[in-house]
Amino acid sequence: MNLQGNEIEENLQRFNGSETLYTFPLIRTCYTEGMKYLATAAGAHWLITDTSVVAKSLMDKSPFITVDFKRLPKGGHDYSGYLAVIDYSDGNGNVFETHRYNVTDFPLEELRMFFVDGTLMLPGEY
Repeated sequence: MNLQGNEIEENLQRFNGSETLYTFPLIRTCYTEGMKYLATAAGAHWLITDTSVVAKSLMDKSPFITVDFKRLPKGGHDYSGYLAVIDYSDGNGNVFETHRYNVTDFPLEELRMFFVDGTLMLPGEY
């Protein structure tokens, strides 16, 4: 499906609450309808898998994990060559882990997700 970033962002605003949860049996985590839409529209199933695995590993630090994807500004990449980062925090400024990506085709400049009770969701679905 791979839509443009602005169209995806607009559609993500429509997800409030979630009646259906989808499961990753291997890692025993869930994700919401909004996350499923995002993975399909952006061609980003990797994002759900990566963030679920990492956030689940951090649950001993906090029962609520904020996951923030940020694309680094064009021309502003540092010498390391990273194009994007994902920060995992408690939502109060305490960053537990940062993952850096050298390559990404994710269409959004930034995205916030929550991981609560083993479920990855959009903020409107919390």
